[in-house]
Amino acid sequence: MSTIRSVALAPLYDSRARLTVEATVTLSSGAEARAGAPSGASTGAHEVQAFPANGVPEALLVFRDRVRPGLEGLEAALPVVDQALHRADGTPNFSRIGGNTATAVSVATAMALGAERGVPLWRVLDRPGVDGTRFPAVVGNCLNGGRHAIGGPDIQEFIAFAEERDPANSVRAAIRVHHLIGEALEKKFPGQALGRGDEGGWVAGVSNVEALEILSEACARARDELHLAVHPGIDLAASEFFRDGQYHYRDRTLDEAGQVAFVAELVDRYGIRYLEDPLDEEAFSGFAAVTRAVGDRTLVIGDDLYVTNVARLEQGLRAGSTNAVLIKVNQVGTLTDTLATVDRAHAAGQATIASHRSGEVPEGWLAHVALGIGARGIKCGVLGGERVAKLNELLRLGRATGS
Repeated sequence: MSTIRSVALAPLYDSRARLTVEATVTLSSGAEARAGAPSGASTGAHEVQAFPANGVPEALLVFRDRVRPGLEGLEAALPVVDQALHRADGTPNFSRIGGNTATAVSVATAMALGAERGVPLWRVLDRPGVDGTRFPAVVGNCLNGGRHAIGGPDIQEFIAFAEERDPANSVRAAIRVHHLIGEALEKKFPGQALGRGDEGGWVAGVSNVEALEILSEACARARDELHLAVHPGIDLAASEFFRDGQYHYRDRTLDEAGQVAFVAELVDRYGIRYLEDPLDEEAFSGFAAVTRAVGDRTLVIGDDLYVTNVARLEQGLRAGSTNAVLIKVNQVGTLTDTLATVDRAHAAGQATIASHRSGEVPEGWLAHVALGIGARGIKCGVLGGERVAKLNELLRLGRATGS
């Protein structure tokens, strides 16, 4: 078994030109890999802390003094390395070394192990029953609102859920929906400037209902043109507009029962197949009410509710909160912690969606995570080099496995 010969951490800019970190891990065999960690804007309260209190500069100093000495010379096994990261930090939420440091080192270690063995990253993850022939559906953010798009709708993401399991067709369908939404907005706002949000989706001054009308029509047109399965989805990120027990939209204010009814109405009216964070991050019973109402016809997905944390997931399973779980490595810090949540979710019959962050890095490792864990979907956006990097890697993996 190889050992960790060296590990380095360096600053890196994410897709919003904000600093994050990347790690380079070199094994005693000579195998080497590098991975960057993304950062979120709409973050759950129970996520690990991305960086120490003073940001990336402090993360680099702490890494030099606390992390690197405990890693170099260590057995090059992913659980061993990830456990060492927890020991170096010593807090429940990676507040000392930073969750992004942990993510970068963990992923780079797994990639280096793959390079040493001559196998892709997704095979290093080695989940039971995953053979690489069942590809994730593309979950493409096509129209932005909320924290990702100032001046847009209240709802954070309007999504093309391309359920084709052939990666080329799934990517093609999601991209077509994005293009059709652009055409619809240009027609609706002739001569006006249109923007794009943090995740590459269109931004325009439309209401939630107008955005859903545009999205559902674009999905229907794409289905008719391409004869491919693509349907509307939304990520409400409801915690962002939940205050004092109420959900505050621009045109209405709803209590929990009203929010459940409103969301169920949207699912039925627009044929929504993907429904993420419809209630506040502490509303386990409210999520359960949504799942009872519409869970037979759409994925009800917990993101801020769970933050890829197995203890939070256990609470949701007891309540019957969801039928699907969003998976973000840097919400919990390491691949080992991530895989524990994935395995528990799958054992309970929950679907998983491997997800990007709003501040992304132009790398493809998320595609490997999605394939390697047997995810139902990969949420990675549609437009922008950092998003397309994931889609292109998905296409490469499809060709490599003959899918």
